[in-house]
Amino acid sequence: MRPIYYNDQAYIAQGFQIDEDYTEQTARLASFKINSYKLTQVKAGLRKTKNELVTNLKQTLFNYTSPAIILADRGFFRSEYEN
Repeated sequence: MRPIYYNDQAYIAQGFQIDEDYTEQTARLASFKINSYKLTQVKAGLRKTKNELVTNLKQTLFNYTSPAIILADRGFFRSEYEN
C-alpha cells in the first residue's frame, strides 16, 4: 500500500485565499456603508435614512473583536498540535 502524501502548500494557499476573499468582501461592504452614510450627509432629503444608517454603522462596523477570538476561529491554536 502506497503512503498518502498531502499537499500542504495547496492547503495553506487555499486557506489564505479564503481569508483574503472574506477580508476583501468585508472591506467592500464597509466601504458601501460609509459611502451611503456620506451621501445622507449631503442630501437633505435622506435625513430619515441617516438615522437608520447611523444605527446600522454602530451595530456592524464599530464592533471590536479581540485578535485571540479571530485566531481561534481560524484554527491557529489547534493547528500547532496537528503539525
